[in-house]
Amino acid sequence: MSFNNAPVVLHIARDLQDEEHTPRLTGPPRERPRSDPCLPARLPTSAFIQREAERVAPKAVENEINRIHQELEAALAPREDEITLPPSPTSPTASPRAKRKSLLDRISTASNVAKALRAAGRNDGQPWRAPEPFEVFRAIERKDIMFIMEVRDRSFESLIKKSGDVTPLIHALRIEHTDMAIILLGAFSRYINHLQDEDLQKPETKKLLKILRINLKAAIDYGLQKSQKDLMASFLQTLIMSEGDSWIALTTADVAASLRMGTDGKPVHTAGSAVRSFATKNLGKADLIASLEDYVANATADLVMMAAWSCALSVIKGEPMPMYYFARDDRVYRAFVERLDRHKDAIQTKLGRRLRWQLNALRTHLEGRSRNYHSKVEALAKELDEGQGF
Repeated sequence: MSFNNAPVVLHIARDLQDEEHTPRLTGPPRERPRSDPCLPARLPTSAFIQREAERVAPKAVENEINRIHQELEAALAPREDEITLPPSPTSPTASPRAKRKSLLDRISTASNVAKALRAAGRNDGQPWRAPEPFEVFRAIERKDIMFIMEVRDRSFESLIKKSGDVTPLIHALRIEHTDMAIILLGAFSRYINHLQDEDLQKPETKKLLKILRINLKAAIDYGLQKSQKDLMASFLQTLIMSEGDSWIALTTADVAASLRMGTDGKPVHTAGSAVRSFATKNLGKADLIASLEDYVANATADLVMMAAWSCALSVIKGEPMPMYYFARDDRVYRAFVERLDRHKDAIQTKLGRRLRWQLNALRTHLEGRSRNYHSKVEALAKELDEGQGF
């Protein structure tokens, strides 16, 4: 599009110069072109955009979940370094346990996206209906994670309800869909972690927790019968979580009393015995399962660290150790070390010599990833229980 600016230029020239110096045009002025505006094509309607979003977005989420499925199946392959915690879950040498945790985190993110898409796209006006047992079992067979997660958010009890003699978790184990068993286990953990203190007092919550424990114990029994040991430690951990903070708090108090007694109390032995007693009560043959040894050692170390820090808090002011950190990989150790560094001056000036030695022994023996927890706890027991080094 062109413009005839000659009149404008002449007008400016008259104002700036004398008339005799006014520029003269050598030809007739061009006619002003007729206005012919050009507009872009109109935007699509909001209804069209909504329809496209509802069509495309769920497919993108499904593709992401399918990719996660493939990685999860690869992570479930047995590895010799199963009990070694790697520096990063995404590193090529990451253990299956760490990879499963990373993948579950990603699945949780994908589920939140899917949940938002379902909420945005649900315009049929139909009220939510709790699924029938066969629908949950069918979703497990089809590995329909989006459906399972919607049931988790809207009708959690449907994921633990028994149909005949089978629960959804047992069904996943029977058809060897281990990835779906992990998804269900993650749903159990999420439900427990989101309970508030007031929720635990409600009769319906107590009933659901009881059914959940029955699910886990049945899964443990089935795993023992079929020699499916990969998930036993995860089942046991979720089972302890379902007991609430009371078991952890009472056991931590017992271990703290052992620490105060010195070598006569044998704190590592006290903690280990408590974990094994719980495992034996619920699993029966837990002491025969080698895959549980690392979990038992991990839980033992966590109890001793939590107990030692509670002893320190009786003298210095600091942050208590959250109960839900218990037996979550190295979360307790990282929190323990962070607190030792933050309050190192108070620890040096206010704590007694024995407790300072115990805190230092815990930090030293449980540090690093080059050894598994079982060997770390053995070394810790030799020092704390036998008094070597004090």
